[in-house]
Amino acid sequence: MPDCISLKPNVDLGVVPTHLKFVGGLVPDEAGKLPRDADGKLVVVANMAKLCSESLVRISCVQVPFFPGLDEDDVKEMVDGFRELKLQVHFIMMVGGADPMNPEDEDAVVEILVGGLSAAKKHGIETVSSTSVEEWLKPGATRKEGDEFTAAVAQNVRVHSRAFKEAELDGSPVKAWHIEFLRGGEFKTFTDIGRIWTFVEAVNKEIGKSFFKVMVDAAHCGDSTLSIPENEAIIQKIADGDGLGIFHASAKTTRGCLSTDDGWIGALLTACARTGKLKTAFVEVFHHEDAALEGLRNLDPGHGLDTCDGRTYDQVVLDGLTDVARRLNNLSVRGIL
Repeated sequence: MPDCISLKPNVDLGVVPTHLKFVGGLVPDEAGKLPRDADGKLVVVANMAKLCSESLVRISCVQVPFFPGLDEDDVKEMVDGFRELKLQVHFIMMVGGADPMNPEDEDAVVEILVGGLSAAKKHGIETVSSTSVEEWLKPGATRKEGDEFTAAVAQNVRVHSRAFKEAELDGSPVKAWHIEFLRGGEFKTFTDIGRIWTFVEAVNKEIGKSFFKVMVDAAHCGDSTLSIPENEAIIQKIADGDGLGIFHASAKTTRGCLSTDDGWIGALLTACARTGKLKTAFVEVFHHEDAALEGLRNLDPGHGLDTCDGRTYDQVVLDGLTDVARRLNNLSVRGIL
């Protein structure tokens, strides 16, 4: 590896390999088998090996989607492959087909979550994450306000505290569960950092410890209705409540090249650094032609723009890693991080 950039601060820097496309790169087939390349290697492991060999900064972690029903042998091969690359492995638990805010779906959501959490325990995964507070792109969904929002928070607390207890996470290898909100349209209710903190604070109170964290995704913050100063203030509040989690360096709207972020990555990365609690940052880029994300392109045509400017998606990610590493080093030099 051409280790040209030495990361000065003690922050783990990694990749969410969504640039591979969900369809063809990350989503299993009907038998739960993960996609493989022409050499028979798991696509996601082979790509991370390529990125690790070409990156100008050491990649220390990977955050990979974990789908219900994944083949056990493939999961082991994937985790072992990442660890051979000296990568810390994070699971993103994918939840679909049920509404966490609907009491009638509670058992179904808990079952899905417990499955992912149990796999994380089995493979010694310390950090998991999910968008498990709301159903993605649910037809006919409306925004919950007032008493309805309070009820949605309470129902999510029941779901997630049940999953925490039924998966027996207390004292397990899993040390933290990071919760991510999504932009308006993808979600209707949990669409900004303040709303997700309302839930995370409540569920931590329910289980009696700061186990759940807020994932700060620059793209979703940028696409919310809150301004940069409003996001910065809430980030500090979350950190003061011991709830600050992973940072996603991702560009609002396009979700492509980080240069399209309109200043959100720099502002929010700095805000997280100022709290003294920034531990992990991931570069996350989506492929503009991913078949699984057609719904997002229909929601906002800006999501379907090719922002690669003649590069491969691997190179876009590598450029993103270099960019974030230099930002982190700059924050360190300035005494902010």
